[in-house]
Amino acid sequence: MSPTDSAARPADGPVRDLYDLVTGDENARVCRDISDAACREQPANFFIHLVALVANKAGDLIASPKLVLPWLLGAIGAPVAMIGLLVPIREALALLPQLAVAGWMRARPRRKGFWVAGAAIQGTAVLAMIVAALLWSGALGGGVILLLLAVFALGRGVCSVSYKDVQGKTIAKTRRGTLSGYAASAAGAIAVGLGVGLWLLADGGPGLVPLLLLLGVAGMAWLVAAAVFAGLREHAGATEGGGNALATAWQSLSLFRDKPGFARFVAVRGLLIATALAAPYYAELARASGGDAIGNLAVLLALSGLASLVASPFWGRFSDRSSKSVLMVTGALAAALNLGVALCALFGAGEALGVWPFALGYFLLAGLHAGVRLGRKTYLTDLGSADDRARLTALANTSIGVILLAGGGLIAAIGTAGAAIAVAALAVPALAGAVLAAGLPATT
Repeated sequence: MSPTDSAARPADGPVRDLYDLVTGDENARVCRDISDAACREQPANFFIHLVALVANKAGDLIASPKLVLPWLLGAIGAPVAMIGLLVPIREALALLPQLAVAGWMRARPRRKGFWVAGAAIQGTAVLAMIVAALLWSGALGGGVILLLLAVFALGRGVCSVSYKDVQGKTIAKTRRGTLSGYAASAAGAIAVGLGVGLWLLADGGPGLVPLLLLLGVAGMAWLVAAAVFAGLREHAGATEGGGNALATAWQSLSLFRDKPGFARFVAVRGLLIATALAAPYYAELARASGGDAIGNLAVLLALSGLASLVASPFWGRFSDRSSKSVLMVTGALAAALNLGVALCALFGAGEALGVWPFALGYFLLAGLHAGVRLGRKTYLTDLGSADDRARLTALANTSIGVILLAGGGLIAAIGTAGAAIAVAALAVPALAGAVLAAGLPATT
């Protein structure tokens, strides 16, 4: 029996029957790239992953640094400069430490505890932001929230570096993209419901209480995710390569040379962060056209959730067939969308139509970004093996953290000329990422 294509099948029972129904084909019963023991546990683990991911992704949508946190800083009177720090702090601090964390984690045969701890840190940090917003305002309140966001980002980084490794041990190939797609879709439905509810309750003003309620829901979602994931049935894995974290981090750099396709993948992923960097500028164009009322935030929140609900199942299944193709398609479409939105802004569409052209653009961008996320996660998980998956994930994420700091700073400088100019500029890396993705080796 090949170690990467097990003939074992999940154990019989009602959970397996539901699993077969959800995954949708007989091939779901054949496990690839996981052990026989993990295969027998796969139906139950599939739903544990699903619930935990739904809660995690819902928290990401609800406490978004691209939407909700900027509105929060504005509501407490924090300096505008602090708003520009939200995405870089959250993304870069979640990525940069991961290479060192991977070496530490590698020495432990079971790694779900890292994800549980990271989710608990995220939930606690977001709930603490509520307290900070109630106690302080202005620069002090904004500074405390940014500090809590840094703590949140570190917890997020631990989750990121551990999740692909745990998923790779417990969920078979051809099921990983589907799992992530269903989770993102369900989380999107939750965000849509909250957005619609917020819009119905909005009184036309900016308001602080609705924002704090959103943060409360997001914080509790991460705590629920931690509790659920603690029940995952994870078997012990290999621990070779664990030990001194910094030494392991340095040794992992050889993967750029030794792992076919990995260096190109990191370059593709680095270019496609354009879809993340563009989102705050889309939101800024929407705010400039429609104002900063809670009702407008609710529209954007609902549309971002709807995009995840509609797009994620499609991208998830597409990723299981060819995650490389997903990266190519989403990059090309994002480039075209950026140019279209920039032209709308430059030719005064906001003055004529208000928030809606940019709300629609935000919806489409969120759908494409969901594809980028699912495509890159599935590609990297499938590219790796049980022996190097955690190190690949950590090295990729740490590299992207460096790229994000440099690229985010460059785009921020370009953005001083206007949000529309920044959006237009971000079409270039998106298209370059699509072109470079065409040369990635296939993993399925």
